[in-house]
Amino acid sequence: MILQAKNQLTNQLTLQEFINLSPGEGDITYELVDGQAIPKISPKKFHSKLTRALLNLIEQCCEGQGEVCPELAVALTRRGRDWMPIPDILYISNERLPPDWDQEGSCSVPPDLVIEIISPGQTFGQMAAKAKDYLDAKVLRVWVVDSKARSITVFYPDAAPQTFMGEELLKDSLFEGLQFTLEQLFQKAKIPLNT
Repeated sequence: MILQAKNQLTNQLTLQEFINLSPGEGDITYELVDGQAIPKISPKKFHSKLTRALLNLIEQCCEGQGEVCPELAVALTRRGRDWMPIPDILYISNERLPPDWDQEGSCSVPPDLVIEIISPGQTFGQMAAKAKDYLDAKVLRVWVVDSKARSITVFYPDAAPQTFMGEELLKDSLFEGLQFTLEQLFQKAKIPLNT
């Protein structure tokens, strides 16, 4: 994304200006945060493996019930301002999918589920704050995956977060029939214990 002089810190991008920015070189993806185009951390090997394993689990459970997408931008509002994050995975049920959704565009409605996997250089605290922003934007559920702690913390709009580890069974009322332990997830992703 080529950021021209008008898009420096002194000026704030609107959602439309952000969408209209030219792509840059390489594999850098940007999110719109507080009027600025912020580079998203590029996923590493474990991150990619966890993404694939989670995608497969959710796709198998929700086939025909909605859309599961990796790295899809979603147009939301954060603290009264346009916000366009790119979650690692999002799920939108058929009930929430707009009938006129442009398959080539970003997601235009709050998804049912957002999954964020903590990348090197990010902290759980940063992801917990982002989870709150997602919930405030009417996302129904946020899962924060910590590969170092081998855990998933589930954030709810109307209850305290819950962290799942080891052999605890993760079930979520959003997904009838979906249940797995974190050890099953990490085995499916082929991530060894000593990471």
